Amino acid sequence: MPSVLSRVTRRLAGFGFLCYVVAYLDRVNVGFAATALKHDLHLTDSAYGLGSGLFFVGYCLFEIPSNLVLERVGARLWIARIMIGWGLVSVATMFVSGQGTFFAARVLLGIAEAGFFPGMILYLTYWIPASDRARVGALFMTAAPVSFILGAPISDALLRLDGTMGLRGWQWLFIAEGLPAVVLGIAALFVLTDRPELAAWLAPKEREWLARRMDEDRASRPAAIRGSILPAMSSPKVWLLSVVYFLNTLVTYGVFLWFPTILRDAAGGSSMGLTLLSAIPFAGALVAMVLIGRHSDRTGERKGHVAACALTGAAGLFVAILFPRSVPLLIAGFTLSQIGQRSVMSVFWAIPPMLLAGTAAAAGIALINAIGNLGGFVGPTVMGALRQGTGVYTGGLLVLAAALVVEAVLVMTLRLPGPHSKLTRADAR
Repeated sequence: MPSVLSRVTRRLAGFGFLCYVVAYLDRVNVGFAATALKHDLHLTDSAYGLGSGLFFVGYCLFEIPSNLVLERVGARLWIARIMIGWGLVSVATMFVSGQGTFFAARVLLGIAEAGFFPGMILYLTYWIPASDRARVGALFMTAAPVSFILGAPISDALLRLDGTMGLRGWQWLFIAEGLPAVVLGIAALFVLTDRPELAAWLAPKEREWLARRMDEDRASRPAAIRGSILPAMSSPKVWLLSVVYFLNTLVTYGVFLWFPTILRDAAGGSSMGLTLLSAIPFAGALVAMVLIGRHSDRTGERKGHVAACALTGAAGLFVAILFPRSVPLLIAGFTLSQIGQRSVMSVFWAIPPMLLAGTAAAAGIALINAIGNLGGFVGPTVMGALRQGTGVYTGGLLVLAAALVVEAVLVMTLRLPGPHSKLTRADAR
């Protein structure tokens, strides 16, 4: 029943998309406020890069416990708890007053948000068959480029409130972009349903069909890594996927948290026109993610898509390296980079459910996301340190481009089953 899957996608992936837009805004809004924060809090480039990346320290420590709790208590309550918590912490960031409190706020935000993304990835595996996951995952994960497209003009407008009611512009930024998470967290209690068989918003026959379809989907996964934590945690393939995701995330946040500053420096200042231009790379990524996700689902091929996208992303960064002072060519380079690198995400998260099921899926997906998101600490930190040490962005961008090349090589070594085959115990490991 394609109509049932369409309804599920609109309701659950659509709501998850809204939540993820807000989550990404709350992660990366420090990138839009970088200049003001560095001035008011007396932060060096290195300290700003370190503080931006510290989000992922707390985030990664609590990923696996959070996903295990979600699998036990259900997504409805746990996603609501996560969102309300991170929204309150994001709003409280308005009170930071120096380097120490900035660092602490970023760590606390990571702890509060831990488990949202892998929780939603796990949750969607309860509702969406494997054959449709790249497409639906792409719709969910387009939230990242959308957050930048919307975040650039919104954040610029909020920063212009500087001095209103005695608050700095960056304080208004944290207030206005943190409160929506609290509202959506409350809404999650009414929108999300833990399992297909409990979906009162589907007709009885639709519930029965979807529950049976998902049972068949789960039965096709490898019994070797079903229902326990240890096999998932010790699987070489899970660790390889963690490294691949680490390299991709390193680039994601190295770009997200430094691109506005790179563009401003190339242009010699900021303006609303420049802010709007900065959305172009992410608009390109938005379209590419959906198209590439659909193509991967049609062909049933995964790792070749990931590798090709990673190499495309690296090529775009090399363009940006070659033309550091040309705003049009910088935007062109970053557009190519985002089309490739962000489209990795459309396909990548369709791979772990091919290898994992049950509690093992909760632990394995959380482990991949936890280890992978350490790249969110490394990327901005390396960019900041190399920028401070050399005075240019070339070294940092070279590191990001190299990471994507290595990512492409590693993912091609991964042995996966065909689109219609079952894994054996040896394949799983």
